Amino acid sequence: MPEFSAPQSFTIAEDASAVDSVFAHAAADPTLVVYKRKIGGRWTDVTAADFAAQVTAVAKGLIALGVKQGDRVALMSATRYEWPLVDFAIWAAGGVTVPIYETSSAEQVRWILEDSAAIDLVVENATHAATVKAVAAEATALRGVYQIEASDGGRGVVEELTELGADVPDSEVEARVAALKSSDPATLIYTSGTTGRPKGCQLTHSNLIAESKGILDSSLGTLLKTPGVSTLMFLPMAHVLARAVSIASFDAGAALGHTSDIPNLVPTFGEFHPDFILSVPRVFEKVYNSARAKAHGEGKGKIFDAAAETAIAWSEAQDKGGPGLVLKVKHALFDKLVFSKLRAALGGKCQLAISGGAPLGARLGHFFRGIGITIYEGYGLTETSAAFAVNTIGEQKVGSVGKPLAGNSVRIADDGEILLSGPVVFSGYWRNENATADAIENGWFHTGDLGSVDADGYITITGR
Repeated sequence: MPEFSAPQSFTIAEDASAVDSVFAHAAADPTLVVYKRKIGGRWTDVTAADFAAQVTAVAKGLIALGVKQGDRVALMSATRYEWPLVDFAIWAAGGVTVPIYETSSAEQVRWILEDSAAIDLVVENATHAATVKAVAAEATALRGVYQIEASDGGRGVVEELTELGADVPDSEVEARVAALKSSDPATLIYTSGTTGRPKGCQLTHSNLIAESKGILDSSLGTLLKTPGVSTLMFLPMAHVLARAVSIASFDAGAALGHTSDIPNLVPTFGEFHPDFILSVPRVFEKVYNSARAKAHGEGKGKIFDAAAETAIAWSEAQDKGGPGLVLKVKHALFDKLVFSKLRAALGGKCQLAISGGAPLGARLGHFFRGIGITIYEGYGLTETSAAFAVNTIGEQKVGSVGKPLAGNSVRIADDGEILLSGPVVFSGYWRNENATADAIENGWFHTGDLGSVDADGYITITGR
């Protein structure tokens, strides 16, 4: 069986947890800008000290509610600043976060709440609260539902929990954090699968830390750890990919912003000016198709198409010894006419992008690399804490999904199935031993995907 293992580059302490970086940043550099949140139409900095204080305050409120070590707390919201705030606070209280997509149906919400036995639920708004109300009676463990956005003159969850936990000493949060073990579950993420009810994928603090360290120990980490770097998160935070990259970015000290206003994404890029972005192929396809349609609509279609072919040829030449003189001249010309405008549409500062969730076509990958924004494609599943493999700076094969992150191994079974093992691989499905046994055999996770791995470790997906 073809197999490749990436060397281990880090260790994870037994008492480590995914929330440690919140307090480490606050202690090491209190003024470090870790988030940017939009208030009154303007992006406002949130420092490491401010964020740690807010996490502590919300965690104290959760403790006052009665959240105990290992209790599940569900979170149903679109992508916004309060998402990571509540997520980290749940961990600081010793709890386990159960993300729920804000687009979930009442039946999906019912099953997740019932199966996870979540004791409390934080929703974004009154609409979500109404969805939950219809099924709350069947979620017998659920005690309370709290809204991020206040309604009817009430208080939002952050204000409410801060007030509720005012009498809880900070030392209680410190004790809860100190009691966490890296082997403790950090989150239950429900995966739809192809048959049956969604299964709760149990990821430990160690899984999330390994994912973050693997990303940051790769060459991508060089950019993420550059002082002053920022990124704008717009994918659903309930998805493991957005969550994992958010955690890695936070650990690196990058400043994160959030938006769920996808129709106005391009104007938001222009306001925020991200240095890198995380997305899925359909967003990159939309950027390309929209630019092409606009050019054709303005009678500049031939120029755009010629520029696109030049970008693709220029990128392909990078893998074959470099472009020749004629191609260099054409590329420079189209950079002024076309490519610079496309880069401006992504905020003007974007140096690279990370793509996951679905295959990115090689032609689209070459196009974006040709205009000056390299898209590094990765591969992973919820069961591998998001990215298991990723193309990185200086180590990229367009068309592949990259090499395994540090400490992870890939094997191709005789029937072509991709098998994975390593520190990012999950511990099992929540309360579902049979499904766990079917998925993990002799320490190898059976992905159900078909593919190959070459001698350098680059994985290519061929089917399922």
